[in-house]
Amino acid sequence: MADRESLLTLKLLDALYTEAMVLADEARSYFESGRFNEDSENDVNLAVSFSCESLKVTTRLMHCIAWLLNQKALHSGELSEGEVWNHDRALGYAPATDQPMVNRFPQEARQIIMASEELFQRLQRLSARLQREMEAESAVQDMFRRLQSSF
Repeated sequence: MADRESLLTLKLLDALYTEAMVLADEARSYFESGRFNEDSENDVNLAVSFSCESLKVTTRLMHCIAWLLNQKALHSGELSEGEVWNHDRALGYAPATDQPMVNRFPQEARQIIMASEELFQRLQRLSARLQREMEAESAVQDMFRRLQSSF
């Protein structure tokens, strides 16, 4: 648990959560504003692609926020290690961006999309590292149990 706590401190959790919430607010504001239609070429395929990408951004950010809230609950003692690593509480899957289409979007839309992907990828790496730490710790605990039962 000490390694886990050094990897994911409360300060880091709070910073990541704040980043996710600010990005979600920026995305919502942009998606609702209509600026995309004002700043992009008039192309039906581009508009449909933007709708799809906005859903991907929303999905990514909601996965991030949910995962971070679960980690905060673990940190505060509201969830146990076993509960937080339940498959239902995993970071989840978010489809990748259609980069060739996104390259045609206005700069502000591209920035929001890329920021959501970057945050999601950072959390994926962090989650995988925490999972490896937990599995390694479980293997060590199992070895200690077997040693204790031998004596």
